Amino acid sequence: MRARALWRRRLERILEAITAVLLVGLAVEVLAGIAFRAARRPLSWYDEVASVLLAWIAYYGSALAALKRSHIAFPGLVNAMPRTGRFIALAIRETAVLGFFLVLAWQGVSILRALAGETLVTVDIPVTVTQSVIPIGAALFVAAELLNLPDRVAWAQGRTAAASPQETAKELSH
Repeated sequence: MRARALWRRRLERILEAITAVLLVGLAVEVLAGIAFRAARRPLSWYDEVASVLLAWIAYYGSALAALKRSHIAFPGLVNAMPRTGRFIALAIRETAVLGFFLVLAWQGVSILRALAGETLVTVDIPVTVTQSVIPIGAALFVAAELLNLPDRVAWAQGRTAAASPQETAKELSH
Protein backbone atom coordinates (compact mmCIF):
# COMPACT_ATOMS: atom_id res chain seq x y z
CA MET A 1 0.00 0.00 0.00
CA ARG A 2 2.78 2.44 0.84
CA ALA A 3 4.55 1.75 -2.46
CA ARG A 4 1.32 2.44 -4.38
CA ALA A 5 0.78 5.68 -2.44
CA LEU A 6 4.36 6.72 -3.21
CA TRP A 7 3.93 6.01 -6.95
CA ARG A 8 0.60 7.82 -6.91
CA ARG A 9 2.14 10.87 -5.23
CA ARG A 10 5.09 10.89 -7.66
CA LEU A 11 2.84 10.62 -10.71
CA GLU A 12 0.62 13.38 -9.32
CA ARG A 13 3.61 15.72 -8.90
CA ILE A 14 4.87 14.94 -12.41
CA LEU A 15 1.45 15.54 -13.96
CA GLU A 16 1.03 18.77 -11.97
CA ALA A 17 4.40 20.00 -13.24
CA ILE A 18 3.65 19.05 -16.85
CA THR A 19 0.22 20.67 -16.71
CA ALA A 20 1.60 23.83 -15.08
CA VAL A 21 4.35 24.16 -17.69
CA LEU A 22 1.83 23.67 -20.48
CA LEU A 23 -0.55 26.26 -18.99
CA VAL A 24 2.23 28.82 -18.60
CA GLY A 25 3.48 28.03 -22.11
CA LEU A 26 0.02 28.52 -23.58
CA ALA A 27 -0.46 31.78 -21.67
CA VAL A 28 2.89 33.11 -22.90
CA GLU A 29 2.15 32.00 -26.45
CA VAL A 30 -1.30 33.66 -26.44
CA LEU A 31 0.08 36.90 -24.98
CA ALA A 32 2.87 36.91 -27.57
CA GLY A 33 0.31 36.30 -30.30
CA ILE A 34 -1.78 39.23 -29.08
CA ALA A 35 1.26 41.52 -28.84
CA PHE A 36 2.49 40.63 -32.31
CA ARG A 37 -0.98 41.01 -33.80
CA ALA A 38 -1.35 44.43 -32.13
CA ALA A 39 2.00 45.41 -33.67
CA ARG A 40 0.58 44.30 -37.06
CA ARG A 41 3.16 41.50 -37.27
CA PRO A 42 0.98 38.41 -36.62
CA LEU A 43 2.72 35.11 -35.96
CA SER A 44 1.94 32.55 -38.66
CA TRP A 45 2.30 29.63 -36.26
CA TYR A 46 0.26 31.06 -33.38
CA ASP A 47 -3.06 29.23 -33.95
CA GLU A 48 -1.52 25.85 -34.74
CA VAL A 49 0.77 25.84 -31.70
CA ALA A 50 -2.01 27.10 -29.41
CA SER A 51 -4.32 24.27 -30.48
CA VAL A 52 -1.59 21.68 -29.85
CA LEU A 53 -0.86 23.10 -26.40
CA LEU A 54 -4.57 23.11 -25.57
CA ALA A 55 -4.88 19.45 -26.60
CA TRP A 56 -1.86 18.54 -24.47
CA ILE A 57 -3.37 20.37 -21.47
CA ALA A 58 -6.60 18.42 -21.98
CA TYR A 59 -4.89 15.03 -22.08
CA TYR A 60 -2.39 15.56 -19.26
CA GLY A 61 -4.95 17.45 -17.20
CA SER A 62 -7.50 14.65 -17.55
CA ALA A 63 -4.93 12.11 -16.36
CA LEU A 64 -4.23 14.37 -13.37
CA ALA A 65 -7.97 14.70 -12.69
CA ALA A 66 -8.34 10.91 -12.84
CA LEU A 67 -5.48 10.47 -10.40
CA LYS A 68 -7.11 12.94 -8.01
CA ARG A 69 -10.50 11.26 -8.51
CA SER A 70 -11.89 14.54 -9.79
CA HIS A 71 -13.63 13.34 -12.92
CA ILE A 72 -17.39 13.49 -13.36
CA ALA A 73 -19.15 10.91 -11.22
CA PHE A 74 -22.41 10.18 -9.43
CA PRO A 75 -21.18 9.70 -5.86
CA GLY A 76 -24.56 10.32 -4.22
CA LEU A 77 -26.23 7.68 -6.37
CA VAL A 78 -23.49 5.11 -5.98
CA ASN A 79 -23.04 5.75 -2.23
CA ALA A 80 -26.76 5.06 -1.76
CA MET A 81 -26.46 1.61 -3.35
CA PRO A 82 -26.00 -1.54 -1.32
CA ARG A 83 -22.57 -3.20 -1.38
CA THR A 84 -23.46 -5.46 -4.32
CA GLY A 85 -24.77 -2.53 -6.34
CA ARG A 86 -21.66 -0.47 -5.63
CA PHE A 87 -19.44 -3.33 -6.75
CA ILE A 88 -21.45 -3.84 -9.95
CA ALA A 89 -21.39 -0.09 -10.68
CA LEU A 90 -17.63 -0.05 -10.05
CA ALA A 91 -17.05 -3.05 -12.32
CA ILE A 92 -19.08 -1.47 -15.14
CA ARG A 93 -17.35 1.88 -14.69
CA GLU A 94 -13.83 0.49 -14.61
CA THR A 95 -14.45 -1.81 -17.57
CA ALA A 96 -15.83 1.06 -19.63
CA VAL A 97 -13.15 3.59 -18.64
CA LEU A 98 -10.17 1.25 -18.87
CA GLY A 99 -11.49 -0.28 -22.08
CA PHE A 100 -11.98 3.12 -23.70
CA PHE A 101 -8.52 4.39 -22.77
CA LEU A 102 -6.79 1.16 -23.77
CA VAL A 103 -8.44 1.39 -27.20
CA LEU A 104 -7.50 5.08 -27.37
CA ALA A 105 -3.85 4.27 -26.58
CA TRP A 106 -3.80 1.46 -29.15
CA GLN A 107 -5.38 3.63 -31.84
CA GLY A 108 -3.13 6.54 -30.86
CA VAL A 109 -0.11 4.41 -31.71
CA SER A 110 -1.72 3.55 -35.06
CA ILE A 111 -2.24 7.26 -35.72
CA LEU A 112 1.44 7.92 -35.01
CA ARG A 113 2.44 5.28 -37.56
CA ALA A 114 0.08 6.76 -40.16
CA LEU A 115 1.40 10.30 -39.60
CA ALA A 116 5.09 9.37 -39.70
CA GLY A 117 7.04 11.85 -41.82
CA GLU A 118 4.38 14.60 -41.63
CA THR A 119 5.12 18.01 -40.10
CA LEU A 120 2.91 20.83 -38.88
CA VAL A 121 1.90 23.27 -41.59
CA THR A 122 3.43 26.42 -40.08
CA VAL A 123 6.29 24.98 -38.01
CA ASP A 124 8.79 22.26 -38.84
CA ILE A 125 7.70 20.01 -35.96
CA PRO A 126 6.83 16.37 -36.68
CA VAL A 127 3.12 15.65 -36.28
CA THR A 128 4.09 12.47 -34.44
CA VAL A 129 5.49 14.68 -31.65
CA THR A 130 2.30 16.68 -31.35
CA GLN A 131 0.00 13.65 -31.60
CA SER A 132 2.08 11.52 -29.22
CA VAL A 133 -0.12 12.97 -26.48
CA ILE A 134 -2.92 10.59 -27.52
CA PRO A 135 -1.28 7.28 -26.54
CA ILE A 136 0.78 8.84 -23.74
CA GLY A 137 -2.22 10.62 -22.22
CA ALA A 138 -4.35 7.49 -22.51
CA ALA A 139 -1.64 5.37 -20.86
CA LEU A 140 -1.32 7.92 -18.04
CA PHE A 141 -5.10 7.85 -17.54
CA VAL A 142 -5.01 4.03 -17.33
CA ALA A 143 -2.15 4.23 -14.82
CA ALA A 144 -4.13 6.72 -12.72
CA GLU A 145 -7.20 4.48 -12.76
CA LEU A 146 -5.16 1.43 -11.80
CA LEU A 147 -3.46 3.29 -8.94
CA ASN A 148 -6.90 4.25 -7.57
CA LEU A 149 -8.56 0.88 -8.22
CA PRO A 150 -7.59 -0.86 -4.93
CA ASP A 151 -9.13 1.99 -2.91
CA ARG A 152 -12.29 1.88 -5.02
CA VAL A 153 -12.60 -1.89 -4.61
CA ALA A 154 -12.16 -1.57 -0.85
CA TRP A 155 -14.89 1.08 -0.78
CA ALA A 156 -17.25 -1.02 -2.94
CA GLN A 157 -16.74 -3.99 -0.65
CA GLY A 158 -17.54 -1.86 2.37
CA ARG A 159 -14.03 -1.97 3.87
CA THR A 160 -13.87 1.82 3.92
CA ALA A 161 -16.51 4.28 5.02
CA ALA A 162 -18.79 5.93 2.50
CA ALA A 163 -18.16 9.58 1.79
CA SER A 164 -19.51 12.06 4.31
CA PRO A 165 -22.29 14.41 3.20
CA GLN A 166 -19.71 17.21 2.93
CA GLU A 167 -17.42 15.08 0.71
CA THR A 168 -20.37 14.05 -1.45
CA ALA A 169 -21.44 17.70 -1.82
CA LYS A 170 -17.88 18.63 -2.81
CA GLU A 171 -17.79 15.86 -5.42
CA LEU A 172 -21.18 16.89 -6.79
CA SER A 173 -19.95 20.47 -7.21
CA HIS A 174 -17.30 19.43 -9.77
